[in-house]
Amino acid sequence: MYILTFDVEEWFHLLDNDSTKTEKEWRNYEVRIYDNMERIFRILEDTHTSATFFVIGWIAKTYPDIVKRIAEKYEIGSHTMNHQLVWQQKQAEFKKDVYASVNLLEDITGKPVKYFRAPGFSIRESEPWAFETIQECGIEYDCSVFPAHHAHGGFPSYGKSKPSILVYGGKEIKEFPINTKSIFGKPVIFSGGGYFRLLPYRILKQWTQESNDYLISYIHPRDLDAGQPIIRDLPLIRKFKSYVGLHTAETKMRRWLSDFQFVDLSTAAKEISWESVPKIHLK
Repeated sequence: MYILTFDVEEWFHLLDNDSTKTEKEWRNYEVRIYDNMERIFRILEDTHTSATFFVIGWIAKTYPDIVKRIAEKYEIGSHTMNHQLVWQQKQAEFKKDVYASVNLLEDITGKPVKYFRAPGFSIRESEPWAFETIQECGIEYDCSVFPAHHAHGGFPSYGKSKPSILVYGGKEIKEFPINTKSIFGKPVIFSGGGYFRLLPYRILKQWTQESNDYLISYIHPRDLDAGQPIIRDLPLIRKFKSYVGLHTAETKMRRWLSDFQFVDLSTAAKEISWESVPKIHLK
């Protein structure tokens, strides 16, 4: 099972960086989301692939026509309203943010929003209340768990990268965790972001084949934008991870979707026997 998802952000929506942190800074940057989304639509049409799009509420508020365009053919989930790390927020603040994004996306599309992904996979073991919160906002399926230690969060006690049902506060939510691969003992995500762009296609293809029972991707529009400006004040390592492999990413993406049959989350959810998956009780 291969699941294709996109995190719909602008090219400057980078976490942990002061010059790209909030809406106040975002107004200073050029708009590239239209061209980047058109590129994604062409790739999906050319490869006859479905996908789920996690949209930042700020994108929906600023460019509602993009959300309407996505909703014409594809399903939409929430990526929060303001793209902030979950563990940096209080529960009430986080709930207000998610509720606002879900309401806005539903108002624009006229469809219920059932899917959620936290920015930076930033729900940690110490914030289990986040799963209860998103369930209260109408979310049925979460895609926020990084089942290892991670700079923005991490949930190492989760176990293997397989779907499960998370239980907290008497509420249940279905979980699609991100996949990881160990490189020199370090868990990394190869199905999106910097490692997707960095890896030679033969390795990406091999690791995808090895994950044939379950793989979920996370691609950003900026991951395919070879012409995007460089944010100069990024630390050197962060700059490398943000811009490596951009010139070959679209070609790699097209090969990937041609070589493997990807589906959206609703299709994947129907194929899973949820009564048979593990139930993980959070404390």
